[in-house]
Amino acid sequence: MLPCKRICRADLRSRLKDGMTILFGGFLAVGTPTGIVREILESGVKDLTIIGNDTATPDSGIGVLIAARRVKKVIASHIGTNPETGRQMIAGELDVELVPQGTLAERIRCGGAGLGGVLTPTGVGTLVEDGKTKLTYDGIDYLVERALRADLAIVKAHRADEQGNLIYRRAARNFNPLVAMAADYVIAEVDEIVPAGTLEPDHIMTPGVLVNALILSGEA
Repeated sequence: MLPCKRICRADLRSRLKDGMTILFGGFLAVGTPTGIVREILESGVKDLTIIGNDTATPDSGIGVLIAARRVKKVIASHIGTNPETGRQMIAGELDVELVPQGTLAERIRCGGAGLGGVLTPTGVGTLVEDGKTKLTYDGIDYLVERALRADLAIVKAHRADEQGNLIYRRAARNFNPLVAMAADYVIAEVDEIVPAGTLEPDHIMTPGVLVNALILSGEA
């Protein structure tokens, strides 16, 4: 396996463009690559679609992009901790698609696995089913939930080796392994990069074959 490319801030910004779709790891900003988010903010890109568990707060995690009005659409499980997301949604300034958390995780997993979507009973008989295909098997109604993919996935890991294998720290693992599967290009912000062969194979949570580039925290 070839070494994973270590990139600098200029390399990161060269991957960004208006209107792109970004998958991000994190749960209330825990496990969100804040250095990469800051570079996205400072790059000036706009009209982004972002996909992740939540929009954190106006001054943390992915929420800073919402506050700066760089996002046109959010696909997330909840937005209650970021009042600016709710305000823009109510004002018609931001398109928000709320997805049950388990369904969101499975849609991302399907995107990474090359599947078209998933059948789930979650949301049947509620507003969630509006505009969606409903199928019945063995007397049970299911919604067809389409897979999710993105142009770019940004993840936060504790440690990486030179081949891009990643280890996450405790709860920061959350959505990161899933989003790393489902994008055309994956950038990991890491606290430490160690030589290849240093990591215990059984401890690796995201294999390097999924990771295109590494950037050290503090350099992003």
